[in-house]
Amino acid sequence: MSTSQDTTTAPGGDAPAAPTAGGGSDEQQKLPLFALLALATAVFITSLTETLPAGLLPAMSNDLRVSESATGQTVTIYAIGTALTAIPLTAATSAWRRKALLLTAMAGFAAANTVTAVSSVYGVTMVARFVAGVAAGLAWALLAGYARRMAPVALQGKAIAIAMAGIPVALSLGVPAGTFLGETLGWRTAFLSMTGLTVVLLLWIVVAVPDYPGQQRGERPKMLGTLRIPGVTPVLFVTLVFVLAHTILYAYVATYLEDLGMGGDTDVVLLVFGAASLLSIWIVGAQIHRRLRVLTVASTLLVAVSAALLAALADNPALVYVAAALWGLGWGGVPTLLQTAVGDAGGKSADAAQAMLVTLWNVAMAAGGVIGGILLDQLGSDSFPWSMLLLLLPVLAVVVLAREHGFPPKRATA
Repeated sequence: MSTSQDTTTAPGGDAPAAPTAGGGSDEQQKLPLFALLALATAVFITSLTETLPAGLLPAMSNDLRVSESATGQTVTIYAIGTALTAIPLTAATSAWRRKALLLTAMAGFAAANTVTAVSSVYGVTMVARFVAGVAAGLAWALLAGYARRMAPVALQGKAIAIAMAGIPVALSLGVPAGTFLGETLGWRTAFLSMTGLTVVLLLWIVVAVPDYPGQQRGERPKMLGTLRIPGVTPVLFVTLVFVLAHTILYAYVATYLEDLGMGGDTDVVLLVFGAASLLSIWIVGAQIHRRLRVLTVASTLLVAVSAALLAALADNPALVYVAAALWGLGWGGVPTLLQTAVGDAGGKSADAAQAMLVTLWNVAMAAGGVIGGILLDQLGSDSFPWSMLLLLLPVLAVVVLAREHGFPPKRATA
């Protein structure tokens, strides 16, 4: 087990990096794959649980005796719980040992999912979903930094890529699987299965994940001070606007495809998107240490080209599939790129910067759902790709301009 006594300091002093055993180079070291997969599973479970109600609305609304639109707010309240508490809770728990904090967050998450599964009262369900969002936000703010601390410097990008792989897996494979389980065995079983997976994960963390110390009182970062660190603000801006652009279309992708006459192909389109996302994660994980800036520019351009295809040529089903593939190829590695970029920029305040990123990510998701709904009512679903394209223009501009800090050509290696 690694401790504060057997680790070295990572670039920028943001976290202890895994030691280099036997005098070998970082590139020759192996990643602690079993431990990183535990973090990936935490990301998968929390990401899947956030959107799980979307495929279970009719049954949930019937049991809770409220409308489907009211039941849909169980997704919104989860995001709000994360957005409101990730920053203050990260600051309040900065001195906690990392393993104890991760176990506490995931145990709270399991308890909240269990209450959701057994509740027949709408108010109780909403409180449980809020608590689940709080626990997930705390875990999310912790996980990228945790993955960095497990890996040698040259492999930190790969470590974060593995840990964050749970996001596209949850979006592309987990949501359809959860929906199928809910339709087959009931929506309560779907949520109880999340509890079961989390219990297994807690045991996995106890056995496989190393522990690290928190920060000493004098080392605890100030959140507002973190914003003044060169590079942090550009990365956070890109996070907010990029995720907003993505969510406006993704949250209503089924409606968008239905309006195109491709409603019956939604699952296949999402599968193409998910497969391309997984490929993107692999590419980013392999190249991020040397090419973070190039990969971020490429990701932005790929998603922008996808949006342009959908905006101009969506009447061609074959091009919709091409656009879905480009979208996934651009989007899949974005969580890894942004969390790595903000961690590098944050240095000693990396945990605070990660908490801000998690907060803005969830703010963007909630806002994307609201703005997408307004666009759908006022302009129709064909406005989604145009809005997406418009938002990506300032994203590309900031990435290109933040050359010295935020998205530098080369990451520090010493």
